[in-house]
Amino acid sequence: MAVPKKRTSKSKRDIRKAAWKRKAAVAAAKALSLGKSILTGNNTGFIYPQPDAEEETEE
Repeated sequence: MAVPKKRTSKSKRDIRKAAWKRKAAVAAAKALSLGKSILTGNNTGFIYPQPDAEEETEE
């Protein structure tokens, strides 16, 4: 079984963890921005099914 030869330093571990968290933060910011644009109606690059006017009146 493959085993690493030397122990990874704490700084290298922290750098990798920070990069992972930064990637998640960017994805969350993009999702929040997309949600806000959908709610305000300013979205141009996202297509989603919109409810018909007839279906809303039947409820």
